[in-house]
Amino acid sequence: MKPLKIAVAGGTGAVGTHVVRVATERGHDVVVLTRSSGVDLVDGAGLARALSGADAVIDVASKQTMSARESTGFFTTVTRNLLAAEMDAGVSHHVALSIVGSDKAPHAYYAGKVAQEKVIEEGTVPWTILRATQFHEFAGQLYGAVGIGRLVVIPKMRSQPIAAREVAERLVELAEGTPAGHVRDLGGPKEERMVDMVRRYADSLPERPWIVEVPIPGAYGKAMRDGTLLLGPDADRGKQTYSEWCS
Repeated sequence: MKPLKIAVAGGTGAVGTHVVRVATERGHDVVVLTRSSGVDLVDGAGLARALSGADAVIDVASKQTMSARESTGFFTTVTRNLLAAEMDAGVSHHVALSIVGSDKAPHAYYAGKVAQEKVIEEGTVPWTILRATQFHEFAGQLYGAVGIGRLVVIPKMRSQPIAAREVAERLVELAEGTPAGHVRDLGGPKEERMVDMVRRYADSLPERPWIVEVPIPGAYGKAMRDGTLLLGPDADRGKQTYSEWCS
């Protein structure tokens, strides 16, 4: 196929780095939308220049927060800025990464992803949204996020993790195609307990922490425990298990 000019928002993050690599390997001209390249997604500075001549935008930008208000503010602001700049630049395809189950559990961080999807759906730029489960890297991000000394607290959570590389491959494939709206969810091949994933991650570290699983109260915690965030029967499944990824 003809090489595309693809702009990647969040191109230096956990999945964004893979998106950039995959798109480059497939012969596309890739522009990474970062502050270091003069682009600010929050205030929109530099977007017009960066998107000039772009065929598609892949948005995998994220923000570390558990606040529904902060998450919603970030994702709606960034998405509106991107869509406005895309309209001016004539970009014909907006591809966004969302989260499996976020529509059924619109709480905390997930509230922002639900709001992001709504902005995209109501916009005028043709779009594709892929919902994926947590990445294998999520275990390492959780490790030490909440803890005291050698005590590490992990939320009780059922997950179906997928390799970030596989998500990136799907996103680039979608960007190469025509806008498709909501596509089939994507997740890993095997269900895991998050605490087991974190313990496996910790096995590679020199220290020996005490890892404790704790149920999170409220509707958000319930969704983490009851399978809301797992794949449905019609979803696509990746190939690499968490154990294979750790090996």
